[in-house]
Amino acid sequence: MNRPIPFSGGRPADTDRDDLTDVMQQVARGDKQAFSALYDAIAPLVFGIVLKVVRDRAQSEEVAQEVMIDLWRQAARYRSGSGSVRTWAATIAHRRAVDRVRSAQAATHREHAQAAREHTTAYDDVAEQVETRLESEQVRRCLRGLTELQRQAVTLAYYQGLTYREVAEALRTPLPTVKTRMRDGLIRLRDCMGVTV
Repeated sequence: MNRPIPFSGGRPADTDRDDLTDVMQQVARGDKQAFSALYDAIAPLVFGIVLKVVRDRAQSEEVAQEVMIDLWRQAARYRSGSGSVRTWAATIAHRRAVDRVRSAQAATHREHAQAAREHTTAYDDVAEQVETRLESEQVRRCLRGLTELQRQAVTLAYYQGLTYREVAEALRTPLPTVKTRMRDGLIRLRDCMGVTV
């Protein structure tokens, strides 16, 4: 069964539909000599079909071998009423070849997508770190431009997560005053950061 596929081209010698049908029945019973005859008769056809689809000689040889193994294993499934042995083998060869091409295309697509994700991720990480650092520096600079009371109120509310009431208690300042300081401080921050409403 591990015979190389003959790639000489041309038609197999003196095998018609009835001969191959009988050969296929013998192959279905496990006759290795019958498979050898089938191999010699069908291998060039199988290889030719696979090569037209796959277009790579080495891969085509591999797929053609797989088809021949399938013919050996599936010989009992062949039904002469459904068509000739050649047609059946050609159908299996074409399906296998198309599967190989699709599999190769999918693998290539996955590799390209993974490479793009890795490239984008690396770029995004660096860009995000730079952007975050620049924004942090700008926020610190803008916070320095606030009055002490505004800076304390904004810092307690946004960096420590306190509510207006909690900020008022922490600063021992009336709630309306804290709200005014926060509003004025946020307006100054917005203007300093260049945020447009």
